[in-house]
Amino acid sequence: MRVPDDREGQRLDNFLLGQLKGAPRSLIYKLVRSGQVRVNGGRAKAERKLEAGDEVRIPPVRLTEAGDKPAPPKGFLEAMERAIVFEDARLLALSKPSGVASHGGSGISFGAIETLRALRPNQTLELVHRLDRDTSGLLIVAKKRSALTEMQALMREEGGIAKRYLALLTGRMPDGVMTVDAPLHIGLRQGGERHVQVHRDGKASLSHFKVLERRGGQSYCEVRIETGRTHQIRVHSQHIGHPVAGDDKYGEAEVNKKLRDQFGLRRLFLHASTLEFALDGGRERYSLNAPLAPELIEVLDRLGG
Repeated sequence: MRVPDDREGQRLDNFLLGQLKGAPRSLIYKLVRSGQVRVNGGRAKAERKLEAGDEVRIPPVRLTEAGDKPAPPKGFLEAMERAIVFEDARLLALSKPSGVASHGGSGISFGAIETLRALRPNQTLELVHRLDRDTSGLLIVAKKRSALTEMQALMREEGGIAKRYLALLTGRMPDGVMTVDAPLHIGLRQGGERHVQVHRDGKASLSHFKVLERRGGQSYCEVRIETGRTHQIRVHSQHIGHPVAGDDKYGEAEVNKKLRDQFGLRRLFLHASTLEFALDGGRERYSLNAPLAPELIEVLDRLGG
């Protein structure tokens, strides 16, 4: 088949995933490695960037694996439909619940993007970015290839997208804005689990913490981040001695247990609340908001003033 204009620049593996609906990634790579997929008559690597007009030969594939996969449960589909907080012709914004992965994989049959695709089977939907599984809040999905490309360019640009989070940090944070400029490095623990730490050889990472209220000896904060590193807010909070409440990876077990037993906090208290950016070269401005998750509002109420 011929590569359409709006797929210009897309990687071959991602293009094939879009054409072979339901095909597992492992099958896509097997087809490419074995030379069964041809681009303009020749072999190609999975990461090859396609050009409009390229001819891609896709072998006939029986997707028995796709038929065996269970569909997302009806209740989960309905919950994700309700979680949509904004939509236009280009973008869809979801207020992702805590505990839902951005996408499937590593033992997760379906995440937010797979569920949205099940809800909109005839639409092209691509994740613009990801949120930690335990973090709730705004997750942006592109409905057009052009929107995906422009959003990803903004994410690479310093200040291209203003990101604001709400978090409960343990202990009493000082007044005013505390800026944390500490490079982050991703390491792997036994079993392949990612663990991030402040390290001089890490990638530059910048976060700004501002106390909004003090509740029950803890600090309810607004966090603005200028970079989007893995676990950035969680590790920077730990670095300054005030980990995010409910964080079982970087937090304090005793404090988390107290907050769970006395105040009902059973998840990470971190919520992506606002994203602000402009498309069309700055002409079309967006200010997207996801209200604080109800279970987090309940915890704040129980903590009192």
